[in-house]
Amino acid sequence: MEKPIAQAYFLHKTGKAKDAFVLKAFEVPQLKPHEVSIKVQAFGLNFADVMARRGRYRDAPNLPYVPGYDVVGIVVQTGSEENQAWIGKRVAAFCRFGGYATVVNTPINALVEIGQEVAAGAALSLCTQGVTASYMAELIHPAHNDGFVLVHAAAGGVGSLLLQLLHHRGFKTIAKVGTQEKAQRLTAINPTEILIEEHTDYFPMLQSVLGKNRLVASFNATGGKSIGKDLSLIGSGGHLVLFGGASLLASRFKWISMLKFVRNSGFFSPLPLMMGSKGIVGVNMLRLADDHPSLMERHLKQCFQLFNAGRLTPLSPNEFTSQQLAEAHSYLESGKSTGKVLVYWEGA
Repeated sequence: MEKPIAQAYFLHKTGKAKDAFVLKAFEVPQLKPHEVSIKVQAFGLNFADVMARRGRYRDAPNLPYVPGYDVVGIVVQTGSEENQAWIGKRVAAFCRFGGYATVVNTPINALVEIGQEVAAGAALSLCTQGVTASYMAELIHPAHNDGFVLVHAAAGGVGSLLLQLLHHRGFKTIAKVGTQEKAQRLTAINPTEILIEEHTDYFPMLQSVLGKNRLVASFNATGGKSIGKDLSLIGSGGHLVLFGGASLLASRFKWISMLKFVRNSGFFSPLPLMMGSKGIVGVNMLRLADDHPSLMERHLKQCFQLFNAGRLTPLSPNEFTSQQLAEAHSYLESGKSTGKVLVYWEGA
């Protein structure tokens, strides 16, 4: 039996988006019993995709490969008869790379059914970014839920959802954004405070907001010098949660960026953390998905339950066609985007 043929954007070289991808046909792998095959309508972009294209993502496969972690589409085939009820259903799903394709195979526990009325942008917002936000929100002990939390990149896909989840848990949310325009996108979310770091450093503003209070947690997607700043304002029992390293893209050259990142981040002895009763937590959702797939499944379902109940609302997405993949990547990399960046397959 011949394997079905699909198309996908392969990352075939690192560098600028306009040169990095090539559209090619490929044979769809044979389904395993625990998998389903999805005809993809749209796929999401995540910042890890940009890091991989720039050669800064250690967990990326060897080139060439098909990037992509989240898709929306229709289940067209299942690997076992017991799962055939999924055929024809519209779903949002995770995949371990391979999302930039017209057909994706993924495990049955990595998807959730969505109605035809749910826009692809909203559904994709709740996948990788929503699950990341949901997981991080639960890292903070409920005993601290009347304290201040800082969210970097607060108008991004993860940050905007994280603000809402933390608010529901009773925290006072401080949103850090880079421009006035991004601050305006957060109006409906209504964080406790918004810090706009367009022309001035956020740290003095943060000190002013806190006064004698200290942070319960900082959710930091930037790294670099902001790590030390945040740690200095985290109180006992608090956590610095690192879920990105945008400052790694500050230089064209990988080794220079890495050296600057390490130098600016600083070196930390466990003794001050222990004496101050503070913690640093790193978040890599790919590793968590590999080691704890049931955790991802729980948070995915939880995000859609909150969305369906009107308690979790993604920001308006940024939509591109598949012919605009390079533009979509460049836009996400520019730091100008708010909410999810996604790509539609024409005619799907």
